Amino acid sequence: MRKPLIVGNWKMNTTISEGVELVKSVIDSGVDQLSVDFGFAPPFISIYEIKKYLNDSHILAGQNMYFEDSGAYTGEISADMLLGAGCNYVILGHSERRHIFGETDEVINKKVLHALKKGLNVILCVGELLEEREAGCEVETVLRQVGLGLKSVEKGLINNVVIAYEPVWAIGTGKTASKDDAEKMHMEIRKYIAKLYDDDVAQRIRIMYGGSVKPENIKELMSSPEIDGALVGGASLKAESFIKILKYYE
Repeated sequence: MRKPLIVGNWKMNTTISEGVELVKSVIDSGVDQLSVDFGFAPPFISIYEIKKYLNDSHILAGQNMYFEDSGAYTGEISADMLLGAGCNYVILGHSERRHIFGETDEVINKKVLHALKKGLNVILCVGELLEEREAGCEVETVLRQVGLGLKSVEKGLINNVVIAYEPVWAIGTGKTASKDDAEKMHMEIRKYIAKLYDDDVAQRIRIMYGGSVKPENIKELMSSPEIDGALVGGASLKAESFIKILKYYE
């Protein structure tokens, strides 16, 4: 059975002190780590300080990274920098990286391969635009992103990858894919993973949902056997709402 995974992606929000207080409040709430794996993806400048309040089983994720070890890449962050600050995960391919900053599937794949090579676990984000769903090509779009994102990822490393399905039209809009829509896409992704690798890999890989996840819809989403967790945006910025999401099992 796949253990649920819930991660709060803070995006470009919170100062260092605000992030520390948020993490302390969540940790002090007593979330059952036997029931759910959970953690945070804070801004880069807060990672080192926040790590002080986490144990080794918590997830601490970078929101992005570059595919080179070092060099003249002003403003970029390397895998070694993330590891040195205490990260064990990195989010790659988020829709905002794709559609605001122009990252292609090929660039995202380079990042995935480099992160895995360095020993980071990867949360690979995929998802369709509203016009792609309305055109009926949402499955084709998402599976293309999965396939190109995982290109050349060896079977021995796929266990270090989590897929996050985030329909772009549901991110930050208040709209959420219905449980049935999310479940269907998760099933399609899992079947595709089986084709790329095998059934065993497909049954082990965790597929999260993201897109306006909040306390009011988390229980319904998590009631699906195909949905293995959530990548939470805005609702993870307030301790009260994120704690309710993390304790969905109560």
